[in-house]
Amino acid sequence: MSVPAAGQLGPYRLLSRLGAGGFGEVHLALDPEGHTVAVKVLHPHVASDEVALARLGREVETMRLVRGPHIAEVLDASMSGPRPYLVTRYVQGRALGAVVAAGGPVRGDDLQRLAAGLAEALAAVHAAGVVHRDLKPANVIIADGEPHVIDFGIAYALDSASVTASGAVLGTPGYLAPEVLEGRATGPAADVFAFGATMAYAASGRQPYGTGPAPAVAYRVVHGEPDLADVPSWLAPLLEECLRADPAARPTARDLCARLGAAPPPVVVPPPRRSVRGDEPPTEEWRPAARREPLGTVDAAHARHREKVRKRWVVGSGVVSGLVAAAAHGYVSELSVLVLAAYGVGVLVDTGFGVVARSRPRVVFDLVAGAGTVGLYALLTALFSPFTLVLALGTVMVVLVTIAFAS
Repeated sequence: MSVPAAGQLGPYRLLSRLGAGGFGEVHLALDPEGHTVAVKVLHPHVASDEVALARLGREVETMRLVRGPHIAEVLDASMSGPRPYLVTRYVQGRALGAVVAAGGPVRGDDLQRLAAGLAEALAAVHAAGVVHRDLKPANVIIADGEPHVIDFGIAYALDSASVTASGAVLGTPGYLAPEVLEGRATGPAADVFAFGATMAYAASGRQPYGTGPAPAVAYRVVHGEPDLADVPSWLAPLLEECLRADPAARPTARDLCARLGAAPPPVVVPPPRRSVRGDEPPTEEWRPAARREPLGTVDAAHARHREKVRKRWVVGSGVVSGLVAAAAHGYVSELSVLVLAAYGVGVLVDTGFGVVARSRPRVVFDLVAGAGTVGLYALLTALFSPFTLVLALGTVMVVLVTIAFAS
């Protein structure tokens, strides 16, 4: 059954369709508290597989234990009804694949931040006893320069014969470890291999095992060597270890954290797992216990944006005030005092809000801005004539008006 781009699904109000994958469609939605979330509605061929659905329902309990700043946490799930779905934290950003395709390889501090963040995310996933099984550039969202891993555990939970036969792709050749492609037992080491392939792509802008038909890429993964020619020298040796054919020879996610300077998460004790039998009924429904953690991903982004705008206004109005006061000093000195006093009152009011909010950085910023405006006024009056300052003020006002109209 197709899911409408906007509508109601359980307690969630669907806003728009974000995309689709092998297992379901992802929708931007609002939860009952008005927070934005991502709702993944499973495809009909997945929802009709009772064994896979039962396994996913049990895995969700473990997946919910995964927490971390680089994780899109599982918040809710419903495995009953004609449209089973998962709810995760919504991360507002762009997929790593899109970032590299648009801007080229990731370099410098951004590459180090990406590697450390992905290592920390994988360590958090593995600490909860979960295996991602589908880590790739499309499942890494870059938001405010930081990576966030999505869709962990879904491919592993839905790895059943009927789901595979119905057309869902359980992973992406080039990022699947050799043991996965060969049908051997898989574990956290397969995610480390995917980490190596993902980082190789991010650092070089090329697929480490080339492109082409999926069987050809899979053959190169099993029998060939990765292309790490353009990977920086500080990262290439680590990726070589991650991409070893032998799972036992690869570092663990916690090893990656230690070598990349990331903070490993605490070990989480997962709930006991039950065996999967073909005659098990599907899980009825799962809900998070009691109180749900506030989401606030988009809300936090809006707060950071408001703070950035506030700082720009404080600095910009301070520069203009200092220039106006200096230009008026030679003609109407009282106006200079009035302008500086008005700006000072505005800064003090903003500082008061910072004191009430117990935001020490805001208070310090406002005080420094106020002192800087007075210093700018004194410097301009000492170095330039009143006529020059009036011309400069006129130029600044024309530029500001032009920017305002352009906006």
